[in-house]
Amino acid sequence: MTRERHLFTSESVCMGHPDKISDQISDAILDAMIADDPNSRVACETLVTTGLVLVAGEITTTTWVDIPALVRQVIREIGYTDPSMGFDWETCAVITSIDKQSPDIAMGVDPGGAGDQGLMFGYACRDTAELMPMPITLAHEICERLAVVREQGILPYVRPDGKSQVTVEYDEDGKPTRVHTVVVSAQHKPEVTHDQIRKDIIRHVVREVVPEGLLDGDTVYHVNPTGRFVVGGPQGDCGMTGRKIIVDTYGGKGSHGGGAFSGKDPSKVDRSASYMARHIAKNIVAAELADEIEVQVAYAIGVAEPVSVNVDAFGTGKLTNAAFARIIREIFPLTPKEIIKYLDLRRPIYKETARHGHFGRRRPDFLWEETNRVDELKSAAAKPA
Repeated sequence: MTRERHLFTSESVCMGHPDKISDQISDAILDAMIADDPNSRVACETLVTTGLVLVAGEITTTTWVDIPALVRQVIREIGYTDPSMGFDWETCAVITSIDKQSPDIAMGVDPGGAGDQGLMFGYACRDTAELMPMPITLAHEICERLAVVREQGILPYVRPDGKSQVTVEYDEDGKPTRVHTVVVSAQHKPEVTHDQIRKDIIRHVVREVVPEGLLDGDTVYHVNPTGRFVVGGPQGDCGMTGRKIIVDTYGGKGSHGGGAFSGKDPSKVDRSASYMARHIAKNIVAAELADEIEVQVAYAIGVAEPVSVNVDAFGTGKLTNAAFARIIREIFPLTPKEIIKYLDLRRPIYKETARHGHFGRRRPDFLWEETNRVDELKSAAAKPA
């Protein structure tokens, strides 16, 4: 399919970004509860600001978790260990306001229905080995590398907050050809100069992550574009769970149903069905049945079966979109209970998802990234309609 040459941009944020601190705290609480009581119902929201963490939500569980202690542990792991940052694990206040899940919701979930209505999307393409869009993949890897240079002391002046943004140029065939622009904002100690930060970030972060063939003499670099990024983290910006849903998914490629993931147990289809939709899309592309595909599933609260399955292969599919939707229903489990069992989602795996994206990660515990249904998809595609 011929297209015009174009640019596409995606962003990521570091684990010390205020919104990501909130996501990690919410998911750490979920992990702690689900580890002891796999059937815990958790809808946990976190807000962070200067010197304060507020945890609120609806939780039904048979276990007990010391939430303030867990909050402080997460903040310490992220790297907020110095009071001069305006936020640190020892001195911040932690306030909790937790209630039980509504019995009206439980009536629909207990028999196996969806925990809410909503629409979820999964996406995959051939940009990268992970079958993810290249802009978001590179943006995530830059943020991961910022954590490495900070934690290993390679750039000892770097602090936990930070963001990245990558613009990729695509050719007429829709293939990524080069990195057009890289934006990196890294929180830092006050004594380091902007020139030193720019030099170090390009050398020790960008060039360590972006393949050499994608960078050229025309690549544009914006490193700490304002010239200074000392005040950051919750001191610089209030953070909340669920405000980085595009960072968490595909960086703006494809669609998003609007529901956040973090702090939600897998009975919430916002999370579990999004993971399954990614799994389906990735297997279809891995089976070479499409070069790019988006899968939408939608649910009604308390109803187990999805109300709809829709597919868009953007003109790259070897089957019609309707045929893809049909074989998806034949091959993949789509009720909440089936998805939870199939992807083994009642495990404490979620805090890690809140760092550097939920998709395209090479981790054995992220079962939605496995391409284990390729042969079945090829067989189904080969059968007469």
